[in-house]
Amino acid sequence: MKKLIALLLALVMVLGLAACGAPADDAKDTTAAAGNDTTAAADDTTAAAKADVKVGFIFLHTEQSTYDKNFIDAAIAACKELGVEMAQKTDIPESNACYEAAVELIEVEECDIIFADSFGHESFLLQAAKEYPDVEFCHATGTQAHTAGVANFHNAFASIYQGRYAAGVVAGLKLNEMIADGKIKAEEAKMGYVGAFTFAEVISGYTSFYLGAKSVCPTVTMDVKFTGSWYDEAKEKAAAEALIDGGCVLLSQHADSMGAPTACENAGVPNVSYNGSTAAACPNTFLVSSRINWIPYFKYMIEQVQKGEEIAADWTGTIETESVVLTDLGTAVAEGTQAELDKVIAGLKDGSINVFDTANFTIKGETVTSYTADVDTDDKFTPDTEVVENGIFQESKFRSAPYFDARIDGITLLDEAY
Repeated sequence: MKKLIALLLALVMVLGLAACGAPADDAKDTTAAAGNDTTAAADDTTAAAKADVKVGFIFLHTEQSTYDKNFIDAAIAACKELGVEMAQKTDIPESNACYEAAVELIEVEECDIIFADSFGHESFLLQAAKEYPDVEFCHATGTQAHTAGVANFHNAFASIYQGRYAAGVVAGLKLNEMIADGKIKAEEAKMGYVGAFTFAEVISGYTSFYLGAKSVCPTVTMDVKFTGSWYDEAKEKAAAEALIDGGCVLLSQHADSMGAPTACENAGVPNVSYNGSTAAACPNTFLVSSRINWIPYFKYMIEQVQKGEEIAADWTGTIETESVVLTDLGTAVAEGTQAELDKVIAGLKDGSINVFDTANFTIKGETVTSYTADVDTDDKFTPDTEVVENGIFQESKFRSAPYFDARIDGITLLDEAY
């Protein structure tokens, strides 16, 4: 019944706009950084304040996935802090099951906000947003909100590349220690990286990690293997083992299971994990981990609804707003790492360190002076926006979701099946 009412209301709104001559796509979209007042409005309507808010969460996997556990923990913490109800659905694949989960959270659980955590959820969540204009829909890692012109649909992400760069510095310092101790030669400072897919998010992540390591260990190189899955413990472990067998002396990952860290612990290879510490399971090899802290965004979206104010169409958190965080260092790090890491974090916060400074990498031997990236995300994925300004690739400026997809020198892709 609620769905039918919502559809009738949407029809009345459309007819009313048509009668007034207002264009349906007259949307203004602005990327909003956490802590800023800029928001993206799709029309001039101000939502009514709502004291009692219930949030429905859609998660790709369960807490067994480090990626989803990071979201789940943040959702529980934010809702508890603000005293609001929450409902959740786990193991929701990137299919129409996401749309169905959203509908159930609205019609059965009576949620006012729906949040989904995986890239592939987006089109299904957007479908639901169009059908339920009185419900707010928020989505992590997506790319369509800033162009869709749907008032109640929003994307959010954070500059995790800052955290990966800082974690890369920790890795580079460890490589330097291994060189100084005679465990490897300088030319043998090769890292391995287990990636999920060849999406810009993954490319941006492994590139920033590599650049962090290179900033302190100039001879470092890196091999990358892809699994074709966000969560597949067997594939991730096998990929890590293959990288180790191929001469990689330190590993990191953009994957969600304990497969790669376990392989590292078994082989005695230092590892940088993602979305949480693996110190308990890998006491001899764990170095550090970076992750997005979703609590600031969850509190923001809830409080906006409570105040009756608009949620930004495209929201970006940073290391300065504590949306990007690092774990405590593991016992395997090199001596002096904490002091150096503190300097790097300070530089990232004050802007004196720019992760994608084009002076620090080349593509086919050439310094990058211009680069167009697929920011608007049309159906042909056409590079459409110049993203190099003042010698810096401006990741996260034009859209919250990553769009750095350049293949820089020093990184070798061992397979490109995904």
